[in-house]
Amino acid sequence: MQHLENEDEDHDGRADGLRGRLVRAGVELVNAEGAQALSLREIARRAGVSHGAPRRYFPTHLDLLSAIARQGFAELAVRLAEVDREDAGPRERIAILARVYLAYAGSRRGMYELMFRHDLLESGGLGLRETSLPLFAHLTGLVARATDPAPGPDAALRADTTSRADAAVRAGALWANLHGIAQLWHWGSLPLATGGTDPAPLLAAALDAHLGPVEPAP
Repeated sequence: MQHLENEDEDHDGRADGLRGRLVRAGVELVNAEGAQALSLREIARRAGVSHGAPRRYFPTHLDLLSAIARQGFAELAVRLAEVDREDAGPRERIAILARVYLAYAGSRRGMYELMFRHDLLESGGLGLRETSLPLFAHLTGLVARATDPAPGPDAALRADTTSRADAAVRAGALWANLHGIAQLWHWGSLPLATGGTDPAPLLAAALDAHLGPVEPAP
């Protein structure tokens, strides 16, 4: 195999050098071929370095997988930030988040499957938790506001103090529902069972189930 003359210098001038090149190669690989293709040897080959080079920056395979998954969470956060509307109500913002989540699951299958395998990833290192948990905290805060029995100017304060635990459970249940929709839709199970061609009605039903039905306009 031919290698770059200096594995510590990135061929396109990026400052993150070999470490960044390995992560980018892993991101490209998981998006193209799925999480099962992420072997150290293949990532090194795509990065143009020796198969032992990754261990200089990632002591274990899981460390490298975690760094790759971190990029997935970062991309998901950027996609959400691009369409989120702070002037919208909390339920509408949850619906936006859910649509972004399902769209990401459909367009980034390999990365999506890797990102949530915390049983495999070193989530305590390399900033993975710092990238993934804020997304859930954002959902939890919106759920707390959306389910506040007495919304008003101080609803955000109450959401941060009195209802956080309940909101986290509701948000977790909603997330699990969204994850199930994403997986079962991708596998073809839901289209077969429901006869549907669009997951939007399932998303609407999930929001009603976890947040309560939308009040009719007066």
